[in-house]
Amino acid sequence: MFTGLSAFPLTPMSEQGIKEYEFARLVEHLAEAEVDSIGVLGSTGNYAYLNPDERARVVKLSVENAAGVPVVAGIGALRTRDVLANAERAQQAGASGVLLAPVSYQRLTNDEVFDLYATVSQSLSVPLCVYDNPGTTHFEFSDELHGRIAHLPQVRSIKIPPVNSDIQAATERVARLRKLIPSEVTIGISGDAAAATGLNAGCDAWYSVIGGLYPHLALALTRAAQAGDAQTAQQFSEQLEPLWSLYREYGGSLRVAATIAEVTGRVSQSCLPQPLQTLQGDNRRRVEQALEQLGLD
Repeated sequence: MFTGLSAFPLTPMSEQGIKEYEFARLVEHLAEAEVDSIGVLGSTGNYAYLNPDERARVVKLSVENAAGVPVVAGIGALRTRDVLANAERAQQAGASGVLLAPVSYQRLTNDEVFDLYATVSQSLSVPLCVYDNPGTTHFEFSDELHGRIAHLPQVRSIKIPPVNSDIQAATERVARLRKLIPSEVTIGISGDAAAATGLNAGCDAWYSVIGGLYPHLALALTRAAQAGDAQTAQQFSEQLEPLWSLYREYGGSLRVAATIAEVTGRVSQSCLPQPLQTLQGDNRRRVEQALEQLGLD
């Protein structure tokens, strides 16, 4: 489950609630493409903006429409109490695994983060992926802390931030972490623009935003890397540079992915929780031009 392509769809919503039909169609599309897993309620899924009932509903809809593809559900919250409640409801809804970032308002210490994972892992009956996302959580894991957490029960993957674009440096970074974790714990790369480098450097999985919209493209890159064809994997990534440049310009993948979903008719406007907004005006036209340049619809 924590290898290959894990595709992360949006959770389209209005201020009245989740757009359930649209979300179900996004999940069905990923299942039809035969991705390796479907990651819901990650950053792209806007988990921080949903209440507990909405989160549970997203997981239920995901499992119902995934056609047997494993569903990994985000359970992050400010309080450990709420993380445990999210985990329980995700398991009850049929999630095959859970994804946990150390969400905080006050900056967390290493001991606080370790205790969070220790408490949660002991309560789980499904495997857990550690979500290392310093850009959002403002917490930076050391490899040593990853090593401690990776030995906890049910921990089976680490979702690391983008690696260095230099393949040697990236390979050395993955190798350092690999030495500190059990053999059954996988390493997954996040940050779409770094996916090819991360996979070629030895990562086992790609936790992918673009895979949630264009799973066949993401699968082609992933399968090339898995087959040892590093050059082809890198070429696929280079071809998608118009999208990666938009990510960089607009502060990450969420607004770009949500705008793509709107302009291609996958979801209706507006699909983000307020105060978040998709790109408009000239910025929206730049997204449309990038899609036209790449021949994507």
